[in-house]
Amino acid sequence: MLRPTSKTLTPIKLFLKVLVHIFLLKLEGLGEPQVSPIALPGAVVRPHLGLKIGLSGEGTDAVVILEKTPFQEEKIPDLLKKPMNTELQMQNDIYCTFYLSPPPELSEIKATVVYPATEKHIQKYLRQEVHLIRETWEDYKDITLPFIQSQSFSIQWVYNILEKKAEADRIVHENPDPSNGFVLVPDLKWNQNQLDDLYLIALVHRRDIKSLRDLTAEHLPLLRNVLQEGKEAIGKRFGVPGSQLRIYLHYQPSYYHLHVHFTALGYDAPGSSVERAHLLADVIDNLAMDSTYYQKRALTFPLRADEPLFKKFQEAGKV
Repeated sequence: MLRPTSKTLTPIKLFLKVLVHIFLLKLEGLGEPQVSPIALPGAVVRPHLGLKIGLSGEGTDAVVILEKTPFQEEKIPDLLKKPMNTELQMQNDIYCTFYLSPPPELSEIKATVVYPATEKHIQKYLRQEVHLIRETWEDYKDITLPFIQSQSFSIQWVYNILEKKAEADRIVHENPDPSNGFVLVPDLKWNQNQLDDLYLIALVHRRDIKSLRDLTAEHLPLLRNVLQEGKEAIGKRFGVPGSQLRIYLHYQPSYYHLHVHFTALGYDAPGSSVERAHLLADVIDNLAMDSTYYQKRALTFPLRADEPLFKKFQEAGKV
């Protein structure tokens, strides 16, 4: 991750010469593509989130996300023993701040590539104004649901995992029951080298549940399976107890196939803030109390100013 400066607090244009053809070459298995950076006016370098870069090639686009991986505790002694460049930035009484340049083997960067990337992918990683939406059940029926039904959101990658056509070797746990089962896999944001940023996703086998809004008491056996079996599987595989896990659903979700997030409690995971995350245990309690709880209550969620759904709420005079 690039060192943040005061300039990272406002949108900046990024013209970066990145050797992204290395990634594309591995994906395509073809000759070296001709790739050049494109300007992303809203792309920024942010602490903990990393760097998002858009690139254009011969008729195709790609998104490259560069993230500094968390430190691994067992490597800290090596980090302190080995020589490195140091630069004193500030000294005040007993406090000092240094910038260090560790050796390459201790300064690993994770690169995530979306290729080929659609315009939606490119727009997703541009910095935009964010607004809070307060959605009533009527708003959901009149605005959100028709919007979802009118869009062609591709979730084939989800079905590939459920059908074991992809990532079968990454499955941590599966309950094969078609109604109350799910598959638990590591999220792509987690490299599995350390537990500090542990992140797994539970994908349910049922294909008729889009989001929190569809859930009723009928789904309690499924949700309880995800909660209990997910915690047990993570405890067995990674040694992390359930009391140190944050287990939640997003609303609005990133894709409309019901899934549950499992993250390390100490990890400030993207989307884990109060305006978007709903703890699974609370969801279960709410549905046990009232089967139609999520068809009655208003839900608050953030939307970026460039999102089509936000424009629908604007047109309806709800923003």
